[in-house]
Amino acid sequence: MDDHARTRLSKRLSLHLRHAPEKIGLQLDAGGWVDVDVLLAALGGVTRADLDEVVRTSDKQRFVIEGPRIRANQGHSVAVELDLPVAVPPEVLFHGTVARFLDAIRREGLRPMARHDVHLSATRDTAERVGARRGAPVVLVVDAAAMQADGHAFRVSANGVWLTAAVPPGYLREQRPSEPLVSS
Repeated sequence: MDDHARTRLSKRLSLHLRHAPEKIGLQLDAGGWVDVDVLLAALGGVTRADLDEVVRTSDKQRFVIEGPRIRANQGHSVAVELDLPVAVPPEVLFHGTVARFLDAIRREGLRPMARHDVHLSATRDTAERVGARRGAPVVLVVDAAAMQADGHAFRVSANGVWLTAAVPPGYLREQRPSEPLVSS
């Protein structure tokens, strides 16, 4: 399978395992799982080897296969309960965005929008790549330690994405590319 075909299949999997399973007749269970054979039949023309390759080689590791089942690790807009345990976050986490959203973020903080949770990255580089998907990236630093101390819960998905219900504006600051993480 070439890169283009892997990308196309990954996008199809994201659509149907995160947002619109009903479009191909899938019904996810409460945890977001679906039987691999049912998924393959619904996708049509996709082999188990193709599916395994996309899951194995995806740089974002969006999907996980456990036994006969598959699900997306996070990012759902459909109702699922991932049952991820509460975890202690690193001192800071990062969120990649673009300048056109900054005014709203400064007023309202980070909200999950159509998803279940706000997605945060453990590294600045990852947040920058996420932000770059929509234009010139702006990286926001999240004071995760202060949030946790104030009672906000964090969870981490199997692929290392940190999840929280929302990030109020007081826990956010912009980070310029040359700026160190910790102010002196």
